[in-house]
Amino acid sequence: MATELQPEPPVVATGPAAPAVVEERRETLPESLAGTAYVFVIGLFLMTFLFQNYAIPSGSMEKTLLIGDHVVVDRSTISPQPFPVGIMHYRAVQRGDIIVFVKPNPESPDLVLVKRAIGLPGDRIHLDHGVLYRNGQRVDEPFISMPKDDGDFSSSYDPYRDDFPRNPGRPPATELWTVDLPNHVQGGDLVVPDHVVFAMGDNRIGSLDSRFWGFVPDNNIMGRPMFVYWSFVTPADQNDKTGASSTAAWVSHVITHFFSDTRWSRTGHITR
Repeated sequence: MATELQPEPPVVATGPAAPAVVEERRETLPESLAGTAYVFVIGLFLMTFLFQNYAIPSGSMEKTLLIGDHVVVDRSTISPQPFPVGIMHYRAVQRGDIIVFVKPNPESPDLVLVKRAIGLPGDRIHLDHGVLYRNGQRVDEPFISMPKDDGDFSSSYDPYRDDFPRNPGRPPATELWTVDLPNHVQGGDLVVPDHVVFAMGDNRIGSLDSRFWGFVPDNNIMGRPMFVYWSFVTPADQNDKTGASSTAAWVSHVITHFFSDTRWSRTGHITR
């Protein structure tokens, strides 16, 4: 005779249910250290290969970037790829990009600069009284500084700087560039060769750039500034003060004037 399975009768609660006891598991010291190390490694990876912060020490990119701007630099998009193709987004430098790079000059090794990419391989460029012409067309640059005939020495017309390379005169350039420059001039234009970029600062009358030391090799390009994360009013000569006492005095100044001298309106400013 088959045994029929009967459903169990419902359980009727006769009083308040006892609360469930959940035992909280505490993280062990090795687990805590492993978690901290993991976060540290990820942060180190991001700040080494993908992003890096820099302070702007000079006015060569005014008014795009000011002295005392602190920027986050994207080190993966336009720099020579540190990863296999396809893992990270990469594109070639475009005309008008702001680039961060190692200065290509043995006289000042490891000096990191920020300028704007003006000429790419094959471009023919020249300046006419400070106005940029590229491939025969005038380039509209409303953000740059222009020479003025107002008697002010700091902004007055300079033949080499403002009619480059058509009026070399006695170039205030590096020795290597003085020798190499004529090899790239055709019909009054500078012709940009392969695998390099010609770069100039937006403060065209106050920027020591490719006009004075030559082309930027592709391999020297480190990345592009993305945005300003902090900006602090900084004297133009602060970068020249390297002594311990000067550094201590500056740190004290920053601490005591943090709120009053921070340019709050520039926080998050996108660089273009």
